[in-house]
Amino acid sequence: MYVIIAGAGKVGWNLARELIGRDQEVTLVESDHARFRVVEEELEHAVQYGDATELWVLERAGIQRADLVIAVTGDDEDNILICQMARAKYGVDRIVARVNNPRNLDHFKELGIEPAVSATDLILRLIEHEVPQYGLVHLLDLAGDRLEIIELIVNAESPLAGQRVADVSMPDGSLIISVLREGGGFVPKDETVIEAGDEVLVVLDPGLEDDITARFAPDGSGPSG
Repeated sequence: MYVIIAGAGKVGWNLARELIGRDQEVTLVESDHARFRVVEEELEHAVQYGDATELWVLERAGIQRADLVIAVTGDDEDNILICQMARAKYGVDRIVARVNNPRNLDHFKELGIEPAVSATDLILRLIEHEVPQYGLVHLLDLAGDRLEIIELIVNAESPLAGQRVADVSMPDGSLIISVLREGGGFVPKDETVIEAGDEVLVVLDPGLEDDITARFAPDGSGPSG
């Protein structure tokens, strides 16, 4: 696999180092000359100097044969532009973009730049995962497959508490895939009894969050999305 990484900050440099260590072919592109010289001391010919928003720089890096383009500069507009050029002009199917300002995440999605990764958003999700009163946590969105994976906590008022998995009435397009209990997780069987306090992972079609949340938290204590 040939990978082009735009931006040799800490993220880009570490990504390049890890991918090279896994025997992947990588070219790291950096527009700041001082930074380029520092990174070049370690990565040598795997790093090139130039502005990855310029076509000739991408072409010099070999974007015509790239399997994956990763844009992790410190500028969201540059990351969007790099990914758009990679996909639209050079036909690169696989792109990944860094979102520096989480408020721009929707802009990336509206422009079809996915996956777009926001470190702030990821940390917030981890915080939510550690704070049970949030009720429902989105763990994963599989936009291309039209699926989501969410985590819900079964509260004491839920009609599901005390029921066997086989007897739980779930809406069409949803499925319980895992139960976390007392620090451990397992794939439930039909005879598994759901208990109050269980953290349940559900895979579902988008749009079913409200229905599922109502079944797990009928008192409305948890948010629906």
